[in-house]
Amino acid sequence: MSANVDYLRPYRLNWSAIVKPLDESLSHQAEDLPWQSVRRLRYFWLDGLFAAISENFYLGFMTLFALAYGASNGQVGTMTAVANLMGALALFPGARLVEWVGRRKPVVVWSGGGVSRILLLVLAMLPFVIVQPTLAIITIIVLNGFRAFTANLSNPGWTAMVADIVPDSIRGRYFGSRNTAMGVAALLVAPLAGRLIAWGNGWGDEPYFGYQIIFFLAFLFGMVSTFSFQRIEEPPATAEQQAEHHRGDLRRAIRQSPGYVGLVVSAFVWNMALQVAAPFFNVYLVKAFQSTATTIGLLASVSSLTALFGQRVFGRLLDVRGAFWVALTTGLLIPGLPLAWVFITADWQVGIINTFGGFLWAGYNLANFNLLLRLTPDEQRPRAVALYQTAVFSSAVVGPLLGGFLADSVSYQLVFGLSAAGRLLGTVLFALFTVRLVKKVAGERP
Repeated sequence: MSANVDYLRPYRLNWSAIVKPLDESLSHQAEDLPWQSVRRLRYFWLDGLFAAISENFYLGFMTLFALAYGASNGQVGTMTAVANLMGALALFPGARLVEWVGRRKPVVVWSGGGVSRILLLVLAMLPFVIVQPTLAIITIIVLNGFRAFTANLSNPGWTAMVADIVPDSIRGRYFGSRNTAMGVAALLVAPLAGRLIAWGNGWGDEPYFGYQIIFFLAFLFGMVSTFSFQRIEEPPATAEQQAEHHRGDLRRAIRQSPGYVGLVVSAFVWNMALQVAAPFFNVYLVKAFQSTATTIGLLASVSSLTALFGQRVFGRLLDVRGAFWVALTTGLLIPGLPLAWVFITADWQVGIINTFGGFLWAGYNLANFNLLLRLTPDEQRPRAVALYQTAVFSSAVVGPLLGGFLADSVSYQLVFGLSAAGRLLGTVLFALFTVRLVKKVAGERP
């Protein structure tokens, strides 16, 4: 039993007993930081944990929800493409909204933390309101797109705020710890969501009740995440961040940030290749192997489990070898994952792919986010982040539409093979136009 627990107060939540171990861990990571900064790190850590619980209740099952109404591959691709398009359209307005409000936290809390999560509750209510399948599919596409818009409206402000919350010297360890907690949440929640869907859909005459349960739980845990982020005291803006923005400021700042343009270009190619196949992995399992939601949830948990090891390994390597090394190493290996899907003959084999995938993606995501914080200019970070994410989401509009067309007209295997080739090309572009250029400017060997 924990010695931190006050047993004289058994009938109410002893908050200090819960957060004290976390605060001690954060203080150990950041010995020179004042308590106020440690408190910010605490609530940002909790925000990530509850956000991961929320997302793992529903993100992996959105396509299955549409399939339950009879959606085609083309409609699944359209749903993903619309969400990515709406996400892209939200980014620059999000950056301008931060400039107009003068603060970042209100934008994050009310858009990504507020409206976006309320829409999950609307999705939970959908089967009560709409019965006709075609209309339900259209409504799912629209609601998912609006959710993506409101979530990404907060992205530029969120990223800029995170850069100020987490000092560069501890980012590898801190994000490794935070992402590990998020990985544990994914490990537990994804299979639970699959079981809840199977149980709920088999209850009475309610074929969508399981999906309603997971959307409602996603809403509840999402709001806990929002309340955690609300507790973060926003760091004061620097003089550069407070300066009035003029036309051409972003262009000038980008010119002074070597490697940023290469990062944007390589991300465009990488994410187009990713989104060609991403919406169709679970669809392929359902249509080719008749996999259930429970099976898909268990397979997702394999990735989450190995991601825990990846967070620990790559979190340390990030601080020792650097984000460029981690991004290149994982970026060269990840293309093998969709290629392996070409050869599977049973759904259990995906567990082997996900064993490696969870480990590698943990390192790639950790490195990629750190590179975004490092290569975006401080004085124009919200707009620079918006430009980067616009490139990512724009490519992700084309990818699902192309993937849906090829899956219907040719084969899933072609889709997976193209995804592998595109990811490899994205890594090569990253090596040539980001890593090589930054090291050249720094006077290091490429």
